[in-house]
Amino acid sequence: MAKAHGCDNCNEITGASTIDLLNQDLAKKVRTAYDRLEDRGMSACLFGSGGTCCKICNMGPCQIIDGVDTMLGVCGATADTVAARNFARIIAAGTAAHTDHAREMVRGFIATAKGETPHEIKDVDKLHKMAALFGIETEDRDKNEIALELGEKALAEFGQQDGTLTFLKRAPKKQQQIWKKLGVEPRGVDREVVEMMHRTHMGVDQDYKNIMLQGARCALADGWGSSMLSTELTDIMFGTPVPKRAIVDLGCLREDYVNVTVHGHEPLLAESLCLAAEQEDMLELARKAGAKGINLAGVCCTGNEILMRRGIPVAGSFIQQEMVLATGAVEAMVVDVQCVMQSVAQVVKEMHTDIITTNYRAKMPDSVHIQFEEHDAMNSAKEILKKAIGNYKKRGPHYIPKDKKFDVVVGFSHETINYMLGGRFRGSYRPLNDNIINGRIKGVAAIVGCEHFKYADDVHFKIATELIKNNVLVLATGCAASALGRRGLMRPEAAAEYAGPGLAEVCETVGMPPVLHVGSCVDNSRLLIALTEMVNEGGLGEDISELPACGTAPLYMSEKAVAIGQYFVSSGAHVVFQNLPTSGAKKFNKFLLDGMKELYGACWAVEEDPIKLAHHMIKAIDEKREALGINKAQERILMDMQMRRELEGKALPGVGCGGEGEPHGGLAE
Repeated sequence: MAKAHGCDNCNEITGASTIDLLNQDLAKKVRTAYDRLEDRGMSACLFGSGGTCCKICNMGPCQIIDGVDTMLGVCGATADTVAARNFARIIAAGTAAHTDHAREMVRGFIATAKGETPHEIKDVDKLHKMAALFGIETEDRDKNEIALELGEKALAEFGQQDGTLTFLKRAPKKQQQIWKKLGVEPRGVDREVVEMMHRTHMGVDQDYKNIMLQGARCALADGWGSSMLSTELTDIMFGTPVPKRAIVDLGCLREDYVNVTVHGHEPLLAESLCLAAEQEDMLELARKAGAKGINLAGVCCTGNEILMRRGIPVAGSFIQQEMVLATGAVEAMVVDVQCVMQSVAQVVKEMHTDIITTNYRAKMPDSVHIQFEEHDAMNSAKEILKKAIGNYKKRGPHYIPKDKKFDVVVGFSHETINYMLGGRFRGSYRPLNDNIINGRIKGVAAIVGCEHFKYADDVHFKIATELIKNNVLVLATGCAASALGRRGLMRPEAAAEYAGPGLAEVCETVGMPPVLHVGSCVDNSRLLIALTEMVNEGGLGEDISELPACGTAPLYMSEKAVAIGQYFVSSGAHVVFQNLPTSGAKKFNKFLLDGMKELYGACWAVEEDPIKLAHHMIKAIDEKREALGINKAQERILMDMQMRRELEGKALPGVGCGGEGEPHGGLAE
């Protein structure tokens, strides 16, 4: 491994347990991404970094310099055209990744409704709400019958050729009007990806603004289409997350247990393994092998999925996947799709550990393939576990860090936030809006996306602590959420340690952390709904672009992160990255960083320094507060019963409105 030995970034990985592992002789023998990055000995290609390397036809590749006539593409393509095509193709690839994931979840949902899986329809209330959106009758019907119709209608939206996606009508009315006027309403999920790839083929669309209209439509098909379908149907099938205490730490591996880590993105596999690991025949097999039981732990976004719903610990995020294996204590790492590095199979070559691939889309040399069959999920899961159990007696030298201090509170779906603020019978975003209006909370920020080997992973921590210090409530997803969990920001106690007085007061009243874990990367659609609920609650504008809210994916690695960023911008939310592959095309870059605001009320921004990035977000939030006229401190009003009755359900600045003469959750007073 690198110089923990050597690589400066490696020493910045958060957590005593990780540093502890890196200093062990066992881990030093393992080569990781940090070593490979250091060994390259070269900087990134400036043409590629700036987005002006074109290789979509065989006349190139062409390296293009903006403003130099002799450095156009062979076909005459300018830097703006090439950068726009490249950026749009990133959006298409990210959307395709979320879409293929979502399609499998919908297929699993249909199989569950038919009784063909070990799973069941758990959240019947949400099932009825989603059915209503799709115009499905629910009265006097069995939940599985409703679910089957819902699943089939959802599946049809992937291949739909005309019309618009159903979930678009969940967006604020003003937002819908903007999309309609611009002609960017997604028709069918797959259609938008295909059209995006076609329009960026050589000799098709050569106007960067026109290319990005389709880029917006493609991204919206992800956020308000496939990702939202995946999240909502997964909640119905496995249960909508509720707050749980859990652990995010390498130390969650257990000495006397069969350790199985689940890595990837599709929760059908992970949930089936969770069920199978509880079966007595599997536990008996583990005991016969000399273990006390089976210990499951998550990695990357699959880890976030089972963390949210089951409280099963996360052993590591994307940048830690090799380190989890470097412990030598893992019997099998079970993987499906996305963000799995090919190097994991090489890390375990001298170990007893198996890398088990489970999806026909994603095989790997030097691994074991056991196809996961959703229609035979339990037997598939048991076959995988049997392979892992068989490795237990082969475990050689290993080291499990003992530090388990990174406890987190997770499970903040938008329904949970609604419930926590207003209560079971009066769930509402009113208290959140009121506390933004009265200034206790300055605004809301999302920190989402990946982690990166080229940067220290304290970037997320620096941004988050700067935001909450300035009374900005933070919502986090994906590996960014894991990174913030490792730093201890997802505990209710963190509010007193890090948050400004206003946010700390609200967090203490509700009993929530100042940084809320909202789910995996596909669950960013939860944030869209949360923002919409804030708009619908009133007092903070008519669409998402007017809200004091901002988002960032500072350490983005995956194409999915760009698709996510674009669907937030296209929905009216300002988004800041540390870098974008567009700097080599002046006009197109300016369009992303400024021109899009005229279309959607929001645009991209770029800032390398994490503290400056946080203050860029705070400034954007302050500007929205000023535009709403709530930038000045509001007088706190202590209300008597007569004043409450006179409210008649209307909210005043600094005043809680619970209806029936009672405030929601006690936050506003």
